[in-house]
Amino acid sequence: MKRFLIKANASVCMLALLMLLLPAHTRAEIPYEGYTWNKLGQDVRSINGYVYVDSIDGTDMPTGTFNTPEDIFIADDDTLYLVDTGNSRVIHMDSRTHKVIDVIGADEGPGMLSEPKGVYVKKDGTVYVADTKNQRIAIFDKTGKFVRELKAPSSPLLGKDFQYSPSKVILDKRDYMFVVSDGNTQGLMQINQKGEFKGFYGANHVEFSWNRLFVKLVATDEQKQQLSAVKALAFSNMDQDQDGFVYTTTLGVNDNQIKRLSPVGVDTLPGSKNYGDRFDIGPFETTQFVDVTVNKDGLISALDLQTSKVFQYDKLGNLLFAFGGNGDQDGLFTTPASIDQTSDGMLYVVDKGRNRIDRFRTTPFADLVHQASNLYVDGRYAEAESLWKEVLDMNANFDMAYLAIGKSLYKSDRYQEAMEYFSLARSKNDYSDAFREYRKQYARDHFAQILGGIILLILIFRFLLPWSIRLAKRKLWEPRFGKPPVVRGGELK
Repeated sequence: MKRFLIKANASVCMLALLMLLLPAHTRAEIPYEGYTWNKLGQDVRSINGYVYVDSIDGTDMPTGTFNTPEDIFIADDDTLYLVDTGNSRVIHMDSRTHKVIDVIGADEGPGMLSEPKGVYVKKDGTVYVADTKNQRIAIFDKTGKFVRELKAPSSPLLGKDFQYSPSKVILDKRDYMFVVSDGNTQGLMQINQKGEFKGFYGANHVEFSWNRLFVKLVATDEQKQQLSAVKALAFSNMDQDQDGFVYTTTLGVNDNQIKRLSPVGVDTLPGSKNYGDRFDIGPFETTQFVDVTVNKDGLISALDLQTSKVFQYDKLGNLLFAFGGNGDQDGLFTTPASIDQTSDGMLYVVDKGRNRIDRFRTTPFADLVHQASNLYVDGRYAEAESLWKEVLDMNANFDMAYLAIGKSLYKSDRYQEAMEYFSLARSKNDYSDAFREYRKQYARDHFAQILGGIILLILIFRFLLPWSIRLAKRKLWEPRFGKPPVVRGGELK
């Protein structure tokens, strides 16, 4: 017995030693579960696409800790511009070493910022800051030196009650600024480099409501005037892709919370779609996207304040990954405010509730999905097919892969096989299209047999069947009554 106890203790010590020798990251648990939504609106488990790496909070930096940061912009050279709103400054830093390059707008003088909420940097390094409390756009050169300011624009189109409160800003190829002004429901403001207002862009529309329609039918004139005050919702944030399309987020709507606006302000994302979660927690009933970022391949990553999650979609709006959540663990957020990404795909999420930036990297599974998705949205279905099969080998629940493989088979005229994959992807419309083409293909391939069958049926019904009936009658008649009488010259013989 004593020997047994000694061996058991030794085994426990060896096991504990092995646990200590394991790398830390293999023991750390990811505080969220990966999932996607299928065509039936059900969430299905999936492999995580992003995992937490580390955080930047300014503790070890000469700037000191951050204070309620509101926005982040990552320039083409992968340097970071953090809007440190509570400290009324913009911190420019290296993304890899976190070394501070510059602090913008902190010095007293005309360039001093007051609770800014947004920043944009041109390719030449010119910095545009939405200096919210000062009600202006402050412009700095690439060295961080204050250049000039653009105060509130004036125009009859704005109305006498218009309140200018710039919170986000981007520039298009013409150097026109697109400005989100808090509380403005008429769309993004277009302002030129002279500070002149050039019109609104891409406004949201008031959603149709049966209740509002019914009330209008029975309401008094006074009540109708109150109803007419219902306005479209304001944009909460925006980003711009390489082709000049402007991506916007809107709070408080059930569908199309994310839009991709063309140069004329029309949403070009396909169909009406409910982005984010099918709501199950919290005081709200809809997703509350507060920021969006788009990479060079058109992958859309949107940050939801309500669930504190990041949702990533392909160029067509298909959900690829969801991660994050509400909490204090690393990888979760308390009050997420902004998101952007470096050229290597690392996502940076600003959590103003915890005064820090959290970094997330892709998993090998996400790299594979991204590669397949890029080929798929470009219409290169055949090239993507083998990659999607690798995706299914890793995660058989990934409906997007079944749909993509079905598309590839459909394009290569393999309709019967395509039907199987569309069925697995639960895509009724695609299945119907494949089935229709499969019927045509079957008819072409078996034309001779079908034609022969039709001719055979005609012969059967025209000749063989009547002959068989006559023969049967004769067989039944003769045993009972003998041969039927023959009529000659009108008399029976």
